[in-house]
Amino acid sequence: MSEAETEAPPPPQPKGGDLVRRHSLVTRLWHWTNLVAVTVMLMSGLMIFNAHPRLYWGQYGSNAPGHPDPAWLDLSHVNGGVPFPPWITIPSHYSLADARLWHFAFAWILGLVIAAYLLWSLISGHLKRDLAPRPAELAPANIWHDIKNHARLRFPTGLAALRYHILQKLAYGGVLFVLLPGAILTGLTMSPGMNAALPFLVDVLGGRQSARSLHFLCAFGLVAFFFVHIAMVVLAGPINEVRSMLTGWFRLPRERPGKQEEDAA
Repeated sequence: MSEAETEAPPPPQPKGGDLVRRHSLVTRLWHWTNLVAVTVMLMSGLMIFNAHPRLYWGQYGSNAPGHPDPAWLDLSHVNGGVPFPPWITIPSHYSLADARLWHFAFAWILGLVIAAYLLWSLISGHLKRDLAPRPAELAPANIWHDIKNHARLRFPTGLAALRYHILQKLAYGGVLFVLLPGAILTGLTMSPGMNAALPFLVDVLGGRQSARSLHFLCAFGLVAFFFVHIAMVVLAGPINEVRSMLTGWFRLPRERPGKQEEDAA
């Protein structure tokens, strides 16, 4: 009997309805740790904002004698001068000192987790393989196609659902490389200790009050991302999406009736 070698057929590709592995343990840990840290920082940040509910551009702000910088955002007349109610702040009672303690403690956690996740993403290839947009994906026609599909609530099915589409990549990239680093950098700029160690940061960002304004803009950008993200999870199937981020297992969405499986660009 000849020993002719026959190549084994490749395993069948998963299809709509199959349960597959989607998120690694590192990604899941990053997701939930990031959620807790950012939530605590946002809620404590609102308490800090309540202490002076105005934002300025420049170095000093209107409280400094001889340097009257008008506020571009003034919420001091909202809710009796306390714009954010106790149920959404940490602590729930007014305490600027306690709010700062919560804020700085979780800022360290957030900074370390971001650094660790980005390092792992670079070493493992996750950053290049899954998050970096390919040139073809950045074509205006492809971006517009993705926008139209989202507006029609037509989400990828089958294997295409395992890959990030261009709007996801741009959104996650904006969070990982703009909003979170921006919030950390502007927060450091407002720290007196960092001012002494790196005094040029204040000048680069246009002053302490400009840094404070940018800090809150980054924070509200994260809030906007959170609400859009939650909306997409609900529309795409919350049980399946949350399970994949808890256990790593994801059920591929079945093909829409009358349509072939969609492949990512």
